[in-house]
Amino acid sequence: MNSTQSNTPVYGNLIGGEWVAGKETIPVVHKFSGETMAYVAKSSKEDVHYAVSNALETFKTKQLAPYERYEILTRAAEIFKQRKEELAFIIVREGGKVLKDARAEIDRGIQTFIASAEEGKRLAGKEVPIQGQPGNEGKLAFTIRVPVGVICAITPFNFPFNLVAHKIAPAIAAGNTVVLKPAGVTPIIALTMAQILLEAGLPGGFLNVINGSGRETGKYLLEDERIAMFTFTGSPEVGRQIKSQTGIRKVTLELGNNSPNIVHKDAPDLMKAAQLCVTKGVSNAGQACISVQRVYVHRDIYDEFVEKAVQAANSLKVGNPEQEDTDVGPMISESEAIRAETWIHEAVQQGAKVLCGGVREGAVLHPTLLIGATEEMKVVCQEVFAPVVSLIQYDDIDQALEAANRSQFGLQAGLFTSNLQLAFKAARVLEFGGVIINDVSTYRADIMPYGGIKDSGFGKEGPSYAVQEMTEERIVVINL
Repeated sequence: MNSTQSNTPVYGNLIGGEWVAGKETIPVVHKFSGETMAYVAKSSKEDVHYAVSNALETFKTKQLAPYERYEILTRAAEIFKQRKEELAFIIVREGGKVLKDARAEIDRGIQTFIASAEEGKRLAGKEVPIQGQPGNEGKLAFTIRVPVGVICAITPFNFPFNLVAHKIAPAIAAGNTVVLKPAGVTPIIALTMAQILLEAGLPGGFLNVINGSGRETGKYLLEDERIAMFTFTGSPEVGRQIKSQTGIRKVTLELGNNSPNIVHKDAPDLMKAAQLCVTKGVSNAGQACISVQRVYVHRDIYDEFVEKAVQAANSLKVGNPEQEDTDVGPMISESEAIRAETWIHEAVQQGAKVLCGGVREGAVLHPTLLIGATEEMKVVCQEVFAPVVSLIQYDDIDQALEAANRSQFGLQAGLFTSNLQLAFKAARVLEFGGVIINDVSTYRADIMPYGGIKDSGFGKEGPSYAVQEMTEERIVVINL
């Protein structure tokens, strides 16, 4: 799988079941210490062409029966369980995620593989009752679902195991071949996953992995018209570029959000609401597209909520992600931490106030709570993607719902209330792909449909829904 370069591991690209060295390499940095922990091959245009060619040839010439796909994916899940600690520490070191969250991500990824394996076994079409129209009495019609072909999966750094699982496991379960380009800053966990799939019996060519930047390697992929579908998680800017260049090919886009959460005056448990809004706003250093970012709190409970939120934030341990009890570790890079710190300072200059946090140590930005932030500030209207949460007071629930909707994004939103009528009203009027009642926007069960509207993208993830996206429904008519 890899060689060594001055005792530092070097990982190649995976093409056709073989590890292929690159002419150049890219360093992978430990996100807390800043040391180079490995190198990966930098893909050339020829490498990308070779990977797609191999995937296409594999799709045309080899097939795995549904039960074989099931067995391979479940076998891989078992190996993940056995190697959980090793995999978790890879995530911690190359991604900066704290250890307990990395372990939780491995657990979720295992379930994503198991669910995908099950979906591969139950993939089916349905009978179409065309005899209900005149002239079709002697005909039988039904649909089948067929794989689309070569799928290009482009994945982000923030969940480098589970979000890769959400793309490649359903794709394989549906009978496709995959060319995966993991995030350039967190490629090792994806390469390790690929190696485990080979160990689990996946034949070469069904999953090819190429490394490189989105700007260069991603460009080569977008130019290759042999790819039948793109599935991408990342920024709206890149998502818009992918959509503009892929023509009429299938695309699933999971993009950004600036997640609103509303805490109404009848919230059933104010302490729980405050703790969830804080912890799910700063976990993974706030680097999740559904991290709590905007919290609208009714005036009657605002002061009490703010007090409880500050208590929750101040109780968190910040620092080395490899320590068992650390709650918040570094952001993906110091430059991203500086960017978020700049946004905080800008908000303060415009009238906001820092209640706690706002302190940066290298790539580590301490959990930050703001009050007095307004819709014009970047920390509110853009995706902050950092451990920064703005607490905003409101008087009327309709104003809060309207404020939540005033966004270019629409992935998920949260609402805390004891009023069933309000809960159903919010489900209808909030312009988001998901509305979470009495929990925060960050909630996600991996088998549920997951996807947004507006600049948050389109298409659905969740194994059952992804398998549908990654297959075509074909009508078959038999003249009896």
